[in-house]
Amino acid sequence: MRGPADPGRGHGILAVDSGGSGLRVAVGTAGAGAPAELSSAVPVRTGERGIDPKHLMEQLVPMVRALTARTGIEELTAAVVGAAGTATLGEALRAEIPEEFTRAFGVRTTALAADAVTAYTGALGARAGAVVAAGTGLIALGTDLTGWQRADGWGHLLGDCGSGAWIGRAGLEAALRAHDGRPGGSAPLLARAEERFGPMPALPGRLYPRPDRAAVLASFAPEVAACAEHDPVAAHLLRAAARHIAESAAAVCPAGGEPPFALTGGLARLGPPLLVPLAEEVARRLPQARQVDAEGDPLHGAVRMAADLAHGRLALPVDGMLLSVTHRA
Repeated sequence: MRGPADPGRGHGILAVDSGGSGLRVAVGTAGAGAPAELSSAVPVRTGERGIDPKHLMEQLVPMVRALTARTGIEELTAAVVGAAGTATLGEALRAEIPEEFTRAFGVRTTALAADAVTAYTGALGARAGAVVAAGTGLIALGTDLTGWQRADGWGHLLGDCGSGAWIGRAGLEAALRAHDGRPGGSAPLLARAEERFGPMPALPGRLYPRPDRAAVLASFAPEVAACAEHDPVAAHLLRAAARHIAESAAAVCPAGGEPPFALTGGLARLGPPLLVPLAEEVARRLPQARQVDAEGDPLHGAVRMAADLAHGRLALPVDGMLLSVTHRA
């Protein structure tokens, strides 16, 4: 039987991207074209033990079986699971998933990674550099390939500065200031907020009890971007978001050489109102860095990592928290 360094025909890789919007799963052969993919809109549960391994497996088993049947892959030699919260909520995953993957899929080498690691690898591959993963939340990750450096990612109440939730909350604050007649208000943002959410006095009661309030806040970020061209308040908010993103990137960027920096995640879809000031802030705060386009998304990163594991050439730092690797006989 061929080993992980030479997967061969029929020997495959499994990549998983688990986040707040559900699961994305890919099965393919290392280095042999695009893998087959399936997705589920059901997020993996989080409980007292952190991310729930049982719920993950309940979803994964039928998806992986469908993908192996579709691809004709006979054996999965390496797997990577990138999951939101793995660094702080992944103890049960690290304890149970490698054995479960061996039992259910025959996988011999399993890596469990924070979604920031798979986002990094999707964006830059196994290169030294810095990546800011920005969507509803925001986290910056950098590496010189000997260790990881992290900044922010503390959630919408304590951090995620410059994220979609941060921009949306700041935009709604400007709308409320206009409603009250206080300085710093924006009439255009007030009009868009009332069109989207209804009368402003009722907004706190509708927003605060919601468990998905970060996503609700982030849903207003495109409205801020849409106002930025003609509204100086909205433009100022996006400039501030760009400054926060650049500050986080500077905090994690390797010092030597000309490391690449990439922005990945849904926030990039806000377009020039954010990206133009971001380029200016990055040039000011990271003059040594080269800003590049992200090459792929977190699932693409998990696929890359699984292929490297299958060939025995994973070059990323394994620290046991952001990234752990288990080999089983």
